[in-house]
Amino acid sequence: MAGKTLFDKIWEKHVVNNVEGGPSVLYIDRHLIHEVTSPQAFAGLKERDIKVRCPEKTIATPDHNIPTMDQHLQIHDELSRFQVNKLKENCEVNGITMYGLTHPYNGIVHVIGPELGLTRPGMTIVCGDSHTSTHGAFGSIAFGIGTSEVEMVLATQCLMQTRPKTMRINVDGELKKGVTSKDIVLYIISQLTTGGGTGYFVEFAGSAIRSLSMEARMTICNMSIEMGAKGGMIAPDETTFEYVKGREFAPKGEEWEKALAEWKQLPSDPDAVFDKEIHFKAEDIEPIITYGTNPGMGMGISGNIPKVDEIEKSSQKSFVKSLEYMGFNAGDAMIGKRVDYVFVGSCTNGRIEDLRAFTQFVEGKKKADNVVAWIVPGSKQVEKQALEEGLKEKLEAAGFELRQPGCSACLAMNDDKIPEGLYAVSTSNRNFEGRQGPGARTMLASPLTAAAAAVTGVITDPRTLL
Repeated sequence: MAGKTLFDKIWEKHVVNNVEGGPSVLYIDRHLIHEVTSPQAFAGLKERDIKVRCPEKTIATPDHNIPTMDQHLQIHDELSRFQVNKLKENCEVNGITMYGLTHPYNGIVHVIGPELGLTRPGMTIVCGDSHTSTHGAFGSIAFGIGTSEVEMVLATQCLMQTRPKTMRINVDGELKKGVTSKDIVLYIISQLTTGGGTGYFVEFAGSAIRSLSMEARMTICNMSIEMGAKGGMIAPDETTFEYVKGREFAPKGEEWEKALAEWKQLPSDPDAVFDKEIHFKAEDIEPIITYGTNPGMGMGISGNIPKVDEIEKSSQKSFVKSLEYMGFNAGDAMIGKRVDYVFVGSCTNGRIEDLRAFTQFVEGKKKADNVVAWIVPGSKQVEKQALEEGLKEKLEAAGFELRQPGCSACLAMNDDKIPEGLYAVSTSNRNFEGRQGPGARTMLASPLTAAAAAVTGVITDPRTLL
């Protein structure tokens, strides 16, 4: 009998019941909620007079709608203010812990979970947000759910789920200078397309993945969703355990030793069989930038946008439409193209390592006059670290401003919108039409590529400035 995968081990431990010929009833260890997808769920519970089953397993934080300036003032956008206030009200009524706007633990839900030790190996974690896959970096089954499912988890602490297939993506070898985890995942998506992971839960493995820090691993798992996967995960190891140890809500003392012993049993067995297995070489990856309107339309920064006849016939029409929206031509080089905005932040690249990398790159240089830059920490704790480490002063000396935490220009649900027709190099996760504001044109990239654009005012290969 074949060994078990990391996914198998966690899934099987959490199945409460199996519906014959149908889905499994899965127990959920951690439920994260924010202001956008929870109000309807709470309203549903109230209508049916159902109490939240395990309020202590649910954690709330406003993040999508919050401003990234003047957070001590009342939110002036009416809808945003309503949603944030509604979350507070629902949490108070149901006894749920919420880290509000000025709380030292406030931040993007997928940033605060890991940094507080709420995210741990072996867990099942859900949130009404597609980028919940971020938490899979710890060796957990983490995925986004819809509003009706949020209601189901609040009511039962369980979820009906059809078991996905498993895929392992191996990246082996050494990364070249200037290549980050964001480049790895954008490269994988460009190779597999945005539908390449559909129906699968993906485990990322290989020497290049194991060499990454926890924050870099979170970036990889965060964007597994952009290739259509149900979620992404990385087996826990010493890097994982070292990161979790000592955090606010991590197990302590004997509990820690017991948890650690269990976590060490989680990695996929050597003879585990996956439904699909793919291999990539780390040395084939260079800094990646997107040129189109989905995250799969990415390319090595030193290359050229494909010609129409290089694209599969079935995709040519959408390819041409995408380039029209972006104002680019097939065959163009990306280097030298105009940049109007640079956004560093989001649940993909808003952690302290991202801010450090960006700051280190721009230190001693100056922001280009034609660029508006938004540098947004992913949480109050990241902001605090950035201040303590002197990153704010270094950024300001180079002409940049450190804003306050929130989802910001990732999805433009607050005031941080890219104006119509303008170009943004963004460290976030999606570049769909209008994602960062009506008519906004988004190019996804790593914090280093964003930094290179910010100081030159055009798309620039970061390796030339390192």
